[in-house]
Amino acid sequence: MTVTHRYRTVLQALLSGTSLLLAPVVLAQSEAAPAAPVSEPAPEAPPAAEPVSEPVSEPTKAPVPPAAVPAAPPPPEVKKDKPWYERISLRGYTQVRYNRLPSFRVNDALINDQGDRFLGKDNGFGIRRARLIFFGDVHEHVSIYLQPDFASVIGDQYHVAIMRDWYADIAVDSKKEFRFRVGQSKVPFGFENLQSSQNRLALDRNDAVNSALKDERDLGVFFYWAPAEIRARFKYLVDSGLKGSGDYGVVGLGVYNGQTANRAERNNTPHAVARVTYPFLFGKQFVEMGVGGYYGRFNLSASPRDDAAYALARGGDMVDARAIVSLMVYPQPLGFMAEYNVGRGPSLGTGPDEGLLIDSRGLHGGYAQLMYKLDGVLGVSLIPYLRGTLYQGGKKFETNAPRYDVRELELGVEWQIFKALELTGAYLIADRNSSRHPYTQQQGHVTRVQLQFNY
Repeated sequence: MTVTHRYRTVLQALLSGTSLLLAPVVLAQSEAAPAAPVSEPAPEAPPAAEPVSEPVSEPTKAPVPPAAVPAAPPPPEVKKDKPWYERISLRGYTQVRYNRLPSFRVNDALINDQGDRFLGKDNGFGIRRARLIFFGDVHEHVSIYLQPDFASVIGDQYHVAIMRDWYADIAVDSKKEFRFRVGQSKVPFGFENLQSSQNRLALDRNDAVNSALKDERDLGVFFYWAPAEIRARFKYLVDSGLKGSGDYGVVGLGVYNGQTANRAERNNTPHAVARVTYPFLFGKQFVEMGVGGYYGRFNLSASPRDDAAYALARGGDMVDARAIVSLMVYPQPLGFMAEYNVGRGPSLGTGPDEGLLIDSRGLHGGYAQLMYKLDGVLGVSLIPYLRGTLYQGGKKFETNAPRYDVRELELGVEWQIFKALELTGAYLIADRNSSRHPYTQQQGHVTRVQLQFNY
């Protein structure tokens, strides 16, 4: 027997044994269903794979269709502060005057250094005011107000730029009913002093009240309170053309240097001021009534003039105090306004024994004005007015505090051509002291015209 035949015999025997072992399985399957005839024995199953010791990774998840993915929420919007130039607004006005129109009685010695510098001899056209106002809310609790004037007069130099207002309003509450004003601003004394020259009818402020404060301003800290609805009313009385004074609170309190605007303090005694005012409806007409006053000490120095040697009482540190009452009946269409103040302040004497002595002396005076608002006349607004002024007292901010005796009557009309342009004509009859040495009494008439453009 060859080797090949021997291996073939062994292989057949193994195959026969395998078929015998599988026979019970085939029989069990045949009871359920007849099995198909097998011509060849099934090949032997391959050996099982060895177990893998490495960790099996998580099965990969099927990708979700894009439509099934929820949209991510948008990122929260970051509120950015506006740049400073978007929070600041600009407005202003300019007044151009001519005072040499023909008058009934011309007197070139009739001058008023506190009021219109273009009165007197050899004057022609002049720019009375040239204002730019920068204002805005730089924070929800802080707003600013900056106003230079480019038509001031210093000595014999005209059209000099000088600071009028430069302050911040700091609101305590969200409604801005309680606020502090810090910087140089108008002192809350009287009504016409607070009324902007842009809104005032008469070409100049009256001597009686305006003699309290040069340029109506000083450097200090002021507190104002007014309910929100009254603040809105103050704004309406200005924006509607009714000649309001603006928002200086129902209650105003403050302390300030006392030497008047753009001048350094000269003692350690600040002035204190208080004012209460309230606008209300009387029938269909707005009426505003107010009271106020201030107290302090004013320090001045005397200046000799020619052969006159002026002397100061008590070293020049003198009592400066006033009290005032104000009434405003807004022109709807007939209007009336009046103020009167009394007090003491630096002044030259009047008698032969006191004419060269500057002391704190009594003062009193006021004004009354009647006006009528005519709307729709030739498509424009006309407001004729008549104002009378009386004042006896000193002017502390003028050299040697000369004592004034003023009696004036002014008749005029304001023509509001449109919002950006106003024309005012006025005829003034005056009997007043000259503000320059030797402070003599002067009488005269002046015809003036003013063109105002607002922007």
